[in-house]
Amino acid sequence: MPTNAAATPRDLNGRVVVVTGAGPGSIGLATARALADWGAEVAVSTRKDPVDGFAWHSLDLADRASVQEFAAWLLDRYDGRLDALVNNAGIHLDLRSRWSEPQLVDGHEIHWRINYLGTAQLTSLLLPALLASAEQTGDARVVHVVSKLHARGTNAAMFDGIEPYDSWAAYGTSKLALVHHAAELYRHHGDAGLRAMSVHPGSVFTHIADRGLETSPLLGRLRALAQPLERRVLLTPDQGAQTTLHCVSDPDAEHGYFRHCAAVEPSTDALDVVAAGRLWAETERWIDEGTAP
Repeated sequence: MPTNAAATPRDLNGRVVVVTGAGPGSIGLATARALADWGAEVAVSTRKDPVDGFAWHSLDLADRASVQEFAAWLLDRYDGRLDALVNNAGIHLDLRSRWSEPQLVDGHEIHWRINYLGTAQLTSLLLPALLASAEQTGDARVVHVVSKLHARGTNAAMFDGIEPYDSWAAYGTSKLALVHHAAELYRHHGDAGLRAMSVHPGSVFTHIADRGLETSPLLGRLRALAQPLERRVLLTPDQGAQTTLHCVSDPDAEHGYFRHCAAVEPSTDALDVVAAGRLWAETERWIDEGTAP
């Protein structure tokens, strides 16, 4: 059984937290359950099916209207109160690297559109509520669940595209953008009490690979046969949730890239503040005007 650092349980009574991507067997659901056990009022999202035991609303990060509807529902339900946003939802498709051209959604490469742009839009819509909580309590948080695979992304790819196209590089680039986004959130709003972090949860046994292999029934069946081994060598969702839980609750966690419940150095490209600033500006323009980097 693999081991992983464990977050220290905290008293979160009175705090309102939203966790996106809380489907069955996911890190998001494990995170939501732990936060609820620690006393937080937790709302969750999935793309389709309600989640028993939680306030729930559907959320499709590829759809501007869906993101707006989710944000409006959340703010109405909690009267504009929000203490922490955990952006856990995301996709990793084409695990076999069969695509020679990017799959486009809303005019953008699918990983970029869902993992990055959709998350940035949601965060922007909920930011006023987070800042209001930060003003009241001195502590509101945004946590982006990313991946060590952000190191497969590049700053050049964020602005100029990936040539030749590779779905793993596209996934990594979307996660690199989220590392930058968390850093810029803190640069812009840290003085107001907003904490912003990105998290590598570890190598976790979840269902994220199911959609990535859905075009290959044979590989899907082989993966099903290999699941007992995967469960032995990969972290469980509960273990994978620990660094997210640490970033949501630990009083000393403020900003940075976290792994094993500790701040660590991200990739070299993730440290480029000029690229981060450019991405922030172009993302804000996309949110406001419908254009994108």
